[in-house]
Amino acid sequence: QVQLVESGGGLVQAGGSLRLSCAASGRTFSWYGMGWFRQAPGKEREFVARITWIYGRLYYADFVKGRFTISRDNAKNTVYLQMNSLKPEDTAVYYCATALRFSADPDSSAAYDYWGQGTQVTVSS
Repeated sequence: QVQLVESGGGLVQAGGSLRLSCAASGRTFSWYGMGWFRQAPGKEREFVARITWIYGRLYYADFVKGRFTISRDNAKNTVYLQMNSLKPEDTAVYYCATALRFSADPDSSAAYDYWGQGTQVTVSS
């Protein structure tokens, strides 16, 4: 079992920044990678960013490239999502998730085995 706890969400004005954290515990030695997803009201959950655990390869959705940065601290089993230049359309509940194995579609939520409870990010205009 893996437990994931997100933190760092909140209310911010457009153009501002937030840093989300995802602390993992439990079975942490055999991950393939971790990802961030988000879900806005009335919309499907969508991929935001992901990082492979061993080699630290980074991948981003096009709509966050240049604004968001995913990183990890292996010693703390924690993944971060630094979000800059936030826009009102970034408002959503943000979830972190961990994938235990490689998937042919690693940007799909179906590739992930464990999920956090989510943290709300609200960007005001």
